[in-house]
Amino acid sequence: MDKSAHWCGPVGAWRGIFAGLLLAACCLTGRPVFGAPPPAKETPGLSRADGKSEQRLLEVLGLMARGENREALAKVEKLVADHPNFQLAQLIYGDLLTARTRALQTIGDMPAETARAGASALSDLREETQQRMAGFRERPPEGFLPSAFLKVSPKAHSAIAVDASRSRLYFFENTPSGLQLRADYYVSLGKLGTAKAQEGDQRTPLGVYFVSSRLDRKNLTDFYGAGALTLNYPNMLDVRRGKSGRGIWLHGTPPTQFARAPHSTDGCLVLANPDISALIENTSVRNTPVVVAAQLVWKSPKQIDEASKSFQSTLNDWREAKVSGDVKKILTFYTPDFSSYGKSLDQYTPLLKSEMKALKGRNLELKDLSYFQWTDAAETMVVSFGEVAQGKKTGIHKRQYWIRSSKEWKIFFEGVH
Repeated sequence: MDKSAHWCGPVGAWRGIFAGLLLAACCLTGRPVFGAPPPAKETPGLSRADGKSEQRLLEVLGLMARGENREALAKVEKLVADHPNFQLAQLIYGDLLTARTRALQTIGDMPAETARAGASALSDLREETQQRMAGFRERPPEGFLPSAFLKVSPKAHSAIAVDASRSRLYFFENTPSGLQLRADYYVSLGKLGTAKAQEGDQRTPLGVYFVSSRLDRKNLTDFYGAGALTLNYPNMLDVRRGKSGRGIWLHGTPPTQFARAPHSTDGCLVLANPDISALIENTSVRNTPVVVAAQLVWKSPKQIDEASKSFQSTLNDWREAKVSGDVKKILTFYTPDFSSYGKSLDQYTPLLKSEMKALKGRNLELKDLSYFQWTDAAETMVVSFGEVAQGKKTGIHKRQYWIRSSKEWKIFFEGVH
């Protein structure tokens, strides 16, 4: 578990960096953060724009970009009083105090000897500034969703997506009208980046995961802050690929630290304590998907619907084959190297036969159906549902992993979850 922009330059260039913030004016003027009217009823416990502290900091930077340093100083002074452990705010506060006596040359403008002594920390804070600003300048198009979220069951009250390239976590509420973006937060990832492959490689895994448990702060050391959400890494695709490691969490920060550098964890995803508290309050164990991508691909509702229908047709074919009782037909949907918790396809086939026999030709409903697409070196689909026979109220909860091979979807894992 977890225990490149160049910012230096003349004053004009330094101010030019912050001028980009004006493009995010909607975030700095009290208008909705996401460019749409606020929901009629806010999700309880959720704070928009990184617990509002990030919004306050970006407002300070916006004032600096316009040369309004006196007002900026007053606002950042209040921010560091409220959050004395917010290192980036402290850095900007120091810059504004320095600006009262001389022109600034860089973010974190300090004597050369001091800058050299703290070069690593200063570099981290400059990168954090860049990532936070980019997160507000480059908003996802209104109404668009991450491409992985093809179908999310109403049973999943929320969904999470992480864009590693932006150090950004997006929280979605699952409403009767579909997923709605409700908040987004700055997040820290692995020291050596992403694409975790083995235990101890200090990388954050990429893929489709689920919240597997909540860990109360009372049962954790201060290092994990306000609490933690654990993820089901390694998932079955990771296992298929021989990946190792465990204990990948979303968690908070110790009391002395408001946030961590963009790349500073041993693989976990780390948020400010107000943010992890909001996530803990608004996620459900087993049902909340967490997609971690090197860079999120955002698609329109129409594009999502088209991709969803394409796979839904294949899933319906599998369901009908199971209802038919034709064992040979159902086995065509499984890969030769299929595995279910150590069982090969030959070893799993008797269970399939037993389930098909129990149906007695009755129709089969896939209740609380969700499926999430993941594409890297291969196209895969993570599917969850309750398998309920006609006339029954409940059934077995299953998870399947599908892979596209020669333009056909095949199941390489199936099991109870």
